[in-house]
Amino acid sequence: MYKQKIILSVVSVIALLLPQMARTQGVLYVSNLALTPTGSAAIGSNSWVAQTIVTGNSSGGYVLNSVQLLTDVASGTPGGFVVSLYSKTGDPHSFRLPGDAPQSSLGSLGGSDPSAGGIFTYTASGIMLSPSTFYFVVVTAATPTNEGAYVWSAEATLTQGNGFSIDDSFFSSTDGSSWTSHIRQNSFQLGIYATAVPPPNLIIVPNGPGSMRILWPNSGSYALQQNTNLASTNWVASNYVITNNVVTNFCTVAPAPGNSFFRLKQ
Repeated sequence: MYKQKIILSVVSVIALLLPQMARTQGVLYVSNLALTPTGSAAIGSNSWVAQTIVTGNSSGGYVLNSVQLLTDVASGTPGGFVVSLYSKTGDPHSFRLPGDAPQSSLGSLGGSDPSAGGIFTYTASGIMLSPSTFYFVVVTAATPTNEGAYVWSAEATLTQGNGFSIDDSFFSSTDGSSWTSHIRQNSFQLGIYATAVPPPNLIIVPNGPGSMRILWPNSGSYALQQNTNLASTNWVASNYVITNNVVTNFCTVAPAPGNSFFRLKQ
């Protein structure tokens, strides 16, 4: 019964964390969609645009749920509108160094044709975002602009929200390989929905008579907290010594209490 109590305590904390991942719609972290457009760009197979974004500092990173774009009415008969997320060359945590540019696609987002103009949603699948990292929302099409062009609206300011940023800079390209930087110019209009990855699960293992170990992956930056119940208040920093052994972090709890609950906090 004594061991069972402790195991149930840790399992209960894990169960509290898991529902955070179930919010598939995600949270709107940053958006400049409500701002008045001051410009736009024609989008086609010979006219790519890559808008710079920066993620927040959640230790576990984020799952990208969707991106919303604001477009004007298209000209002609364009087709094959594509929205992708790209990594950047060089240090992903710093920007405007020599050679910085969109590097490679991390995945395409699915959605409808935006020819009619308005706000359109493009859904991601399995795209993970690292914390405090630069990415690019890249837009192109299957048809050249002389056949018709989609029109992506832009405004002229940097927008920040919840630690995320839509930078006042972008890249353009005629082929998706060679990019030209445009600093302190347009910010193309979008909104980013994402879900912060919750802290990793705690694992409990026996550690001899009257003692146990609590382990979790050695990734991200988290604080171990404890409480005498599962209420949302009164969690305090654990006074157990945390040891790092490269693969895992762990602490030894001895003597093992029968009424303590543990969790990781970012």
